[in-house]
Formats: sequence, structure tokens, C-alpha cells
Amino acid sequence: MRTAVSSFDLLEPKSLKEALRMLRDEGDLTPLAGCTDVYVNLNFGTAKATRYLNLWGLDSLRPIRMRGKILSIGALATYTDLIRSPLVRKRLPILAAAAREVGGVQIQNRGTIGGNVVNASPAGDTLPALAVAEATLLLRSASGARRIPFASFYTGYRETVLRREELLAAIEIPPLSGSQWFRKVGTRAAQAISKVVFAGVRAATPRLSLGSVAPTVVRLPRTEASLARGEALEAALETLAGEIHPIDDLRSTADYRRGVAVNLVRQFWSETA
Repeated sequence: MRTAVSSFDLLEPKSLKEALRMLRDEGDLTPLAGCTDVYVNLNFGTAKATRYLNLWGLDSLRPIRMRGKILSIGALATYTDLIRSPLVRKRLPILAAAAREVGGVQIQNRGTIGGNVVNASPAGDTLPALAVAEATLLLRSASGARRIPFASFYTGYRETVLRREELLAAIEIPPLSGSQWFRKVGTRAAQAISKVVFAGVRAATPRLSLGSVAPTVVRLPRTEASLARGEALEAALETLAGEIHPIDDLRSTADYRRGVAVNLVRQFWSETA
């Protein structure tokens, strides 16, 4: 059942500075940009927030550029921006691959990487790529900025360390070496929430990350260590099966997700040999 939009307030800042001031001074506000999730909740009448802060016009949050050796991706960069960016395709091709799996062209044109990160769904398609890239999140408030390692950002299911007065401003990617690999498994190739999503980097110390197998996106340190020690692949996969904690839900079963996760890591290890 749809909710009457007349009962909502929408604030539209003209600059990032004004947006941060509004977050500080105007009470509870829910930031929005591409609205690919917010509009779904509004349409179904399940949205709890009634006051929103529209960030879509803040072009200072869009650039994808190099800052020294760091690839900086603005939080309002869309999936289309990621797909088209020569810097992303060169430095983190698994992120461009993940962006191509998000919805259709319309969603890719509107949805933002910042929204995918802050939404904090364990099924977020870009999140495993950011996890294995060991990204840093730049958070801004009216009083200053702080940088949070991606691995420390999520505290539970749809919970983060982001404070009420803060915005995610940019995602910073350090240099990354090794063979990169990404796969999403869903009901369809796109326009479906992932049943399992995986990103890996094959290097001297492998990096593996899975989504939809735990309350948050996860790295797999025990499996990574097993592979780094040169243990047999089947031994590493047995470690993996005990390291993840998928659940049964409307989209899939825990057993299916565990089996798919094992098969994805096997395929990753084979194709990057």
C-alpha cells in the first residue's frame, strides 16, 4: 500500500557544507540520492523515516579520480559511472563487474555506490569487491572527517558505525596486485538480489569475500590462510564451509548458499591459476 508523499519533508542542500550543517542542526534526517531502495519502501508503505535530505545535486560527491596512489570514488558515483570509468576498470575491474550486475540500465544510472555501502545489506553486490580491495571509507560531518577501514564499518545486520550527523563522502582504494575475480549468483543474471556474491584476489596472500552468507559481507581469513599456506584446495574448501553462516530465507536455503560458496571459491582458484 502506498504512503501519501505529502506527509514527508524533503530538504535540498545546495552544497556539501550545507548538507552537513542540516544533518547537525535539523534533527533526524535520512539522506537519499538515487533512491533505488528508498522508493521501494515508500511505495510499499514500509518507510519509517518521514524527513529526507536530498544529496543528488551535490556534484562534489561524484568524481572518480586518483589522489596520489589512491583511487578515490565519490559516494554519488553511479553504477554506470563505475562501469564507464577507465580508472575503475584498470585498478579494480571486479568493482566494474559488480556494477554491471546491479539491476537494469535504469537502476545503474540512478543507484550510487555510496547508497550500496550505507544500505548495509549483506547481499550488496559491490561490497565483496570493496572488502577484498581493503577500501577505506571517508566519512564527513560538520565538525570534520574520519576514515574507517571497510572491514570495521559494519557492526551487524544493516548496522554501521556511521553517526547520525555523518555522510559517506568517498571510498578510497589503495593499490592492489593479483588476479581479480567476481561472480554473482542470483535468480537471474541481473535485476535480482544475489543469493551468493563473491569477490577474490589471487596473490601471495589471497583475499576472499562473500555476501549473503552472514549478517554482513565477510572476509574469509581462515580460508585465506589455508590457501596461502599451500594446503590442498579441498582442505581449504572444508575450512570455508565451516567459516560461513548462511541462513534459510525466501530467496534460498543455507545448504544451497554453502554449496554455491564452495563452488565459487573452487572456480576462482581454478580460473586464476
